[in-house]
Amino acid sequence: MESQIRLRNLGKSDVQITPIGLGCWQFSKRKNLAGKFWPSLEDELILEIVRISLEGGINWYDTAEVYGQGASEKALATSLVALGKKPGDQVIATKWWPMFRTASSITATIDERIEALNPYPIDLYQVHQPWGFSSEVTEMEAMAALVKAKKIRLVGVSNFSEKKMRSAWETLQKEGINLVSNQVQYSLLNRAIETNGIMETAKELGITIIAYSPLAQGLVTGKFHDNPDLLKNIGYRKYTSQFKPEGLEKSRPVAELVKKLAVKYNATPSQVALNWLIHFSGETVVAIPGATKATHAAENPGAMTFILSPEDINLLDEVSQGFK
Repeated sequence: MESQIRLRNLGKSDVQITPIGLGCWQFSKRKNLAGKFWPSLEDELILEIVRISLEGGINWYDTAEVYGQGASEKALATSLVALGKKPGDQVIATKWWPMFRTASSITATIDERIEALNPYPIDLYQVHQPWGFSSEVTEMEAMAALVKAKKIRLVGVSNFSEKKMRSAWETLQKEGINLVSNQVQYSLLNRAIETNGIMETAKELGITIIAYSPLAQGLVTGKFHDNPDLLKNIGYRKYTSQFKPEGLEKSRPVAELVKKLAVKYNATPSQVALNWLIHFSGETVVAIPGATKATHAAENPGAMTFILSPEDINLLDEVSQGFK
C-alpha cells in the first residue's frame, strides 16, 4: 500500500508529507474545555490508532497546545516512543494558542511544547487562530526567531484569512523564511476557501492548505442522512444549521454521490471524500482527518491508495457547488 503513496512537499520546504495526516485533537483526555469536545480515549486505543496510521503509510501528525493543555502532544509522543519511532522518523506539527496572549508568549512557552513532545522535534509550528493580542506581523517575527534558534523547523498558520496569510508570508520573507501552511476548514460541504481568496493565494505563494474537518464532521459520508437517530449522540453539533432537517436536505445530493462512488471504487464514503480533497486542487491540499476508533484509523490512509477519475472529480465538484 505504501508504494502507491506519493509524498508532497510541505509548502516550499524540503519536508515531505503524505497527503493524509492524522489529526490528534481527540487525544486531549478531556483535560480542558477544548479537550471536552471528545470522549476520553484510553492509552491503549490511542496507541492502536497511531499504530494503524503508521502501518497505513501516514507519516505526519497534527496536534496543539490547546488540545488538553498538552495532553494530546504527550499522548502522541508516548505512542510513537512505544512503537519504536525515532526522532525524525515522523513529521510532527503542533500549534501555539494565541487567545489572551501576545507574541512574546510564542518564545516564552516553546520549551513547554518541546518537553510535551519529547523526544520528537517540532517540524511545523503554527499560530492556531488569528485572535491574539498581537498582530500576525509580531507573531511571525517571534516564529522566525524560533526557526533561527533551531527550536522549530517550519512555520505555519491556522484559520488565517487571505489578507493575514499574505501578511504573515511577507513578514517571514524578510527573514528569508517561507510560510509553509495555512490550516483551515475545508471539505466538499465547506468550500469557502475557493471563493474568499485563500486557495488562490496559497497556490500563488506555494503555501500548503491543511484541511481540517475534511469530512464535515461525518456529514459528507451520508451516515446522518441514512440514520437520523445518530443525531442524538453528536452533542451540540445537532443544533447547527447543517445538521438540521433543511441542512441535511441541502447536503443530501453530495452524500448520495459520495456513497455511489464508494461502491464504484470499492472504497468507503469517507475515503472518496478525502480523495477528492487531496486531488481536486493538484498538490495544494492535504487533509488531517481524526480517528476515535481503530476502524477510522484504518480508513484514513486508504484514501491515498486510489485516485478518482477526472470525470468523477468533476462530478463531485458540480454537485457541491452550493457549498462555496
